[in-house]
Amino acid sequence: MKTTRRTIIFQIVISGLLIAIGVLIPMVSPLRIVIPPASYTLGVHIPIFVAMFISPKVAVAVTIGTTAGFFLGGFPIVIVLRAASHIFFALPGAIYLAKFSKTAASPLGLRMFSLVVALVHGISEAITVIFFFMGTNFPEGQGMLWIIGFIGFGSVLHSLFDFEMANLIRRPMGL
Repeated sequence: MKTTRRTIIFQIVISGLLIAIGVLIPMVSPLRIVIPPASYTLGVHIPIFVAMFISPKVAVAVTIGTTAGFFLGGFPIVIVLRAASHIFFALPGAIYLAKFSKTAASPLGLRMFSLVVALVHGISEAITVIFFFMGTNFPEGQGMLWIIGFIGFGSVLHSLFDFEMANLIRRPMGL
């Protein structure tokens, strides 16, 4: 597929808009729970999920931009690293959607895709937190099982919910 100048400009503009939205959501949303190393902000993954339906380049740009937003927003570094771990589901997911675009047209295919993305999301965030605390003591009352359960399983549920909201937004956009 030939990339035109118009496509490139569209991707730059949409990346900027999605990054802006992705930076604002964790900073201003009243619908969030922050118990470091966990944080759950309703809708925070929507810009990344929408970006995945546009292109792998846009998905990477939005992931990097939203991670920078968490950093600039003064979030604890472990939460910034969790945001950075989104690259592990965003890029492969966007590549898959680019290659198998019919997945987005099939309700069952889309739900299976969402589940796989959510599992990768949860695992990558849990591993990030485990590596962050490796060699030190986990925060008080938070052992390995707590991290796997609260971060891993919580991220899977959060991911599934945000993916459904992103799906409701991207469909009218023709993505």
